[in-house]
Amino acid sequence: MHTEHHKWYSPAIGREMDIKIYGHAGKGILVFPAQGGRFFEFEDFKMIEAASWFINEGIVRFFTVDSVDNESWANETVHPSDRALRHNDYDSYILNEVVPFMRSITGYRKFFTTGCSMGGYHSGNFFFRHPDAFDGVISLSGLFSLNLFCGDFVDENIYFNSPLKFLPDLHDNWYLDQYRESHIIICCGQGAWEDEMKKDVSAMKDLLAFKNIPAWVDMWGYDVNHDWPWWRKQLPYFLGSLHQQSVI
Repeated sequence: MHTEHHKWYSPAIGREMDIKIYGHAGKGILVFPAQGGRFFEFEDFKMIEAASWFINEGIVRFFTVDSVDNESWANETVHPSDRALRHNDYDSYILNEVVPFMRSITGYRKFFTTGCSMGGYHSGNFFFRHPDAFDGVISLSGLFSLNLFCGDFVDENIYFNSPLKFLPDLHDNWYLDQYRESHIIICCGQGAWEDEMKKDVSAMKDLLAFKNIPAWVDMWGYDVNHDWPWWRKQLPYFLGSLHQQSVI
């Protein structure tokens, strides 16, 4: 498997940030780590191995990035409004640094996002916020609101980073038409540690149906826990379905 490791100083974040590429060709997939995770997490937890056939066949190319969750949403030492501002730095890093880098490497204009747990949140949030950069999402056990981190507090930045808050009020066809032409996969188990995610995923299913946005919202069984062994099954399952449909 072809791999590349890159690092550069990010003006948005204020330090060096790592990114690793897995694969030589195919649709670019931006991978967000779980809460506080690093760019090597997907490899360490054998998610790259689980998707290796699709990578080696040149069907997809994974780009794994670092998180700043411990400085943003998960930083309980600062007010939620300050956490949101730090996340906005991350948003700028992804949109103004990572996406152009992916375009220069792949020749594609738009990419898929994916991630597990907090990475599932980021993959969904970035997809819905930026359909000019992303035309697909595979969100595994992700949240779609920030109540778990910010409680009932909402300001403009928290609102616009919570799909369950901003999507109901969104009527701009520039966004809606791009969503409808994209490929949305949202998956969640119903076993241990999935209660919060299950609630958000169920709400997203109803919301997307109400908005007439096609989506594959897949609730797995009561034995399916919020954990890596299940995500290792889910990711290749969904990649296989997309490949059979000639989406990737």
